[in-house]
Amino acid sequence: MSRTCRLNCIIPPYLLKKLLESEDSEVRQAALDTLLTTAHLRGERGIRASFAGASAPANARRTVFDCEQGAFLPSASLARPEDGPEPSDEAVNQAFDGLGLTRDFYKEVFQRNSIDGRGMRLDGYVHFGVKFNNAFWDGQQMIFGDGDGRKFGNLTGSLDVIAHELTHGVTEYIAGLEYHNQSGALNESISDVFGSLVKQWSLKQSAEEADWLIGADIWTPGIDADALRSMKAPGHAYNNAQFGRDPQPDRMSRFVHLPDTEDGDYGAVHYNSGIPNKAFFLTAVGIGGFAWETAGRIWHESLRASSRDTTFQEFADTTFQKAGELFGVDSAEQSTVLTAWQEVEIQISRIPTGVARARSLAVNGNGGVGRQDGLAALTRQVGELNAKVTGLAKDMAALKRTW
Repeated sequence: MSRTCRLNCIIPPYLLKKLLESEDSEVRQAALDTLLTTAHLRGERGIRASFAGASAPANARRTVFDCEQGAFLPSASLARPEDGPEPSDEAVNQAFDGLGLTRDFYKEVFQRNSIDGRGMRLDGYVHFGVKFNNAFWDGQQMIFGDGDGRKFGNLTGSLDVIAHELTHGVTEYIAGLEYHNQSGALNESISDVFGSLVKQWSLKQSAEEADWLIGADIWTPGIDADALRSMKAPGHAYNNAQFGRDPQPDRMSRFVHLPDTEDGDYGAVHYNSGIPNKAFFLTAVGIGGFAWETAGRIWHESLRASSRDTTFQEFADTTFQKAGELFGVDSAEQSTVLTAWQEVEIQISRIPTGVARARSLAVNGNGGVGRQDGLAALTRQVGELNAKVTGLAKDMAALKRTW
């Protein structure tokens, strides 16, 4: 498979650029160093080439290395192998556990053997760089910075962040979603979806119990912010003097248009991911129970059916189709998918709007009126339409008689 050489970083560039405006010189310097290092890594094709054999089958064994504040991965020292003892370094152990929980989630829930489906080894590098404000998947391994200690803390401390980044790898191997414009925003959303599901699965939380936050643990205590992103309420994860207001839209009428450049976040991929994120949240909560058992299955099968340039509309249509295949046509699950996408202003193709509204009443829970009431509403609506057609036909016949 041909895959683009892009670093998928958890902290979007627009947040780091906000730090360049900080009155704190150390914060500004850390942000600048992070941006420069990231730009250098994006242009250095040799990172993946030097680990060309890393994707060979290896029973999904974990290995964590310590960069010791360096940025040259081959110089990192071995910190914890799969069968090694637990060291005293908390970052090493958090990375090790996060890699393992993500691996086990994909194995137990979707029968997937590691990132590539073939037992790919899982390598993690901690203490990367000096006050490096990011964590990323580079196509072969996970890299974690320690944060600047002022705005961002240790990047290994958030399970959903680790799962988010590893899911970029899963997406590369399954669908290869291009990292720009709508396919790139969908790529980011898929990582948020399964990042959240790994956390929920590890805590055995239902959709109703989950917080639906991404990166809630990486801010330092002094930052007034809930998380990097909120799947439940895109655009409301933070609102403070340092970073401004969370810019994520939650529906298509608020879609962000930016150039397909690095400065433009490759067509606003970190912004517009909020739209499919909200659709997944609405689906998961609308169905209820453990989200990885229902909504997660629908999204996973839809990812498998996607291609490199899949759009929001195409993905929405696929989730509707897969919900019908998995749980039955006109099932409560399929009706919930339909309603969720409608709420973010994406209408499933070939489903008339009126029918979609009637079907939305079929969703049980969260104030829904029950499937039978929804079907009754649909029947009434069809009857009313038939009556209007009949009346129109009579009017046309009367007009002809007057000619």
